[in-house]
Amino acid sequence: MKRIALLLVAALFALPALAAPKKIDASKSYIRFVSKQMNVPVEGKFKTLDGTVDFDPKKPEATKAEFEVDLGSIDMGTTEGETEAKRPLWFNVPQFPKGKFTVSSVKAAGPNKFEAAGALTIKGITQNITTSFTLNDAGTTRTVEGQFTLKRLQFKIGEKQWADTETVADDVLVKYRFVLPL
Repeated sequence: MKRIALLLVAALFALPALAAPKKIDASKSYIRFVSKQMNVPVEGKFKTLDGTVDFDPKKPEATKAEFEVDLGSIDMGTTEGETEAKRPLWFNVPQFPKGKFTVSSVKAAGPNKFEAAGALTIKGITQNITTSFTLNDAGTTRTVEGQFTLKRLQFKIGEKQWADTETVADDVLVKYRFVLPL
């Protein structure tokens, strides 16, 4: 009887560990973006990101996920562009070093397709966004890929003289890929 009680207690303590959120594999994951400057596409990415995900495709409404990006890790292919992007009129990295997305809901949108909604915070400003993503399980990993359009001026990215959307478009296409262990 004592042995059964010990096994039940051990099983109860093991349940939270089984349901623990999984960390993304940052070395295989990415956040990239495409903006337009004077109608010319400008591509970039962030080199440092992190995230935790607790997701069951059979119960998407129970999802808990949070992603964070180091805005100072911006890579635009030029030192000049990266230095400018970190300044106060753009990301203001000294004051706001991280961007964060916290998922508040996920719903199925077709086979292996989902829609997530949540709060995106950049420069201390939080806006609700929705993003569509696909899910692919292969071997020992799960890949989540999607995209959304960010309105940069809603987050005061590019203030004062940079707020002119004829020079830098307001729409920024954000593409992401997160790889998780199964």
